[in-house]
Amino acid sequence: MDVLFVSAEVAPFSKTGGLGDVAGALPRALAARGHRVVVFTPRHGVVDPGTHRLEPLPFPIEAGGQSAALWVVRGPAPVFFLEHERLFGHRRGIYADPGHEYGDNAERFAFFCRAALVLPRLIGFRPRVVHLNDWHTALCSWLLRHEAGAEPWAAAARSVFTVHNLAHQGDFAKEKVPALGLPWSAFRYDEGMEFHDRLNLMKAGLTFADALTTVSPGYAREILGPEQGEGLDPLLRHRAHELHGILNGIDVEEWDPERDALLPARFGPGRLAGKARCKAALQAEVGLPVRADVPVLAMVGRLADQKGLDIALSALPALLGQELQLVQLGTGRPDYEQALHRLMHERPQQVRVRTHFDEGLAHRIEAGADLFLMPSRFEPCGLNQMYSLRYGTVPVVRAVGGLADTVEDFDGKSRGTGFCFHEYSAQALLTAMRRALDVYRDRKAWRGLMERGMAEDNSWARSAARYEQVYEALAGGA
Repeated sequence: MDVLFVSAEVAPFSKTGGLGDVAGALPRALAARGHRVVVFTPRHGVVDPGTHRLEPLPFPIEAGGQSAALWVVRGPAPVFFLEHERLFGHRRGIYADPGHEYGDNAERFAFFCRAALVLPRLIGFRPRVVHLNDWHTALCSWLLRHEAGAEPWAAAARSVFTVHNLAHQGDFAKEKVPALGLPWSAFRYDEGMEFHDRLNLMKAGLTFADALTTVSPGYAREILGPEQGEGLDPLLRHRAHELHGILNGIDVEEWDPERDALLPARFGPGRLAGKARCKAALQAEVGLPVRADVPVLAMVGRLADQKGLDIALSALPALLGQELQLVQLGTGRPDYEQALHRLMHERPQQVRVRTHFDEGLAHRIEAGADLFLMPSRFEPCGLNQMYSLRYGTVPVVRAVGGLADTVEDFDGKSRGTGFCFHEYSAQALLTAMRRALDVYRDRKAWRGLMERGMAEDNSWARSAARYEQVYEALAGGA
């Protein structure tokens, strides 16, 4: 199968969250299964050609009346970069600068979508499947049906649209319709992009793509209802038979406690002495008392409403009333950052906060912590709970979306990989954490939890096989 994979961010070149991780790993996993995959993404200002060894291509790309340059990083799933200095190159961020989104995001990603459908002809590629990701690429699904007829490969191609987070929809004033070169016929509620008298690019993907996927079976079920459907649940219910929930994987080469070069010691199932050394090293690195007997609770990720920071901050004072250490890494809402820093100043022997991004420290936290907290309001998939399982760090999660799909609640005996709660409240979080801390004192039960989690297969190989099935069903009906 020949697949064009289109994403606004691709790790390790550009990344704001799980989308970048998926776009970096899934194409490689598909290539390992024998498919030819080409990845297309903008060359954002954060992508340094020298650092990442980008190779310039000797021809420009023309799309939507504009010209841009192309770069490539060759490999099993080559990544092609669209370089347009005004739209992408001179920006510090991908979608926004601190404090405000770019006002021309609609124009930026409309040009990117048009360029994506020109690229195959320039490089001699004939994709049977165009895999699109979130609203930034959703317009491709409309363009493929309505404007790409001149492209020699387009008539036989089919599109897959993956929803990574339905809360971010590419919502713009309807005045953008002609500015994006779209006819007003595209701006309709029925079979169009109109949503509450505004242009909604997420809706374009949900309406015009040939198949829909999202990043976990649980999230696929949740977005069919009004609580998680973000207003688009009627459309999703209409297309429910074409919606597939496919759990994200993790990069098991990058996240491997037996070979992780970022750790002070290595460990694995049945060989956990190295994890104890990682815990002591983490405590020393962040400035906490080095105590093997005190459980270390970790939080790594964006400080956002989605991640349940409000109930976590409400619960932490009571939790810290007992012997417990907390290590937090991540940036986000200033008020959440300030609240965590206040907690650190009030309890310097128990709390350490790092409000910046540090990939190495993220690995060492996963390896050195005993517990990992993810009390998300909603969670399309989540990756950190899977990193935690692989590193023998027991997750405590709210049972939503991908968290419910990947963490099995401990039954008190010999089943389960973590601790789950359902109600979105500080009290429910506290109850789950107290249950976890009680089990922590039972070393045999705790070791069983760790080893069952480490035995889970959350690799991309499993997920890639499911995407392969979706592709083959589309291509067979093309």
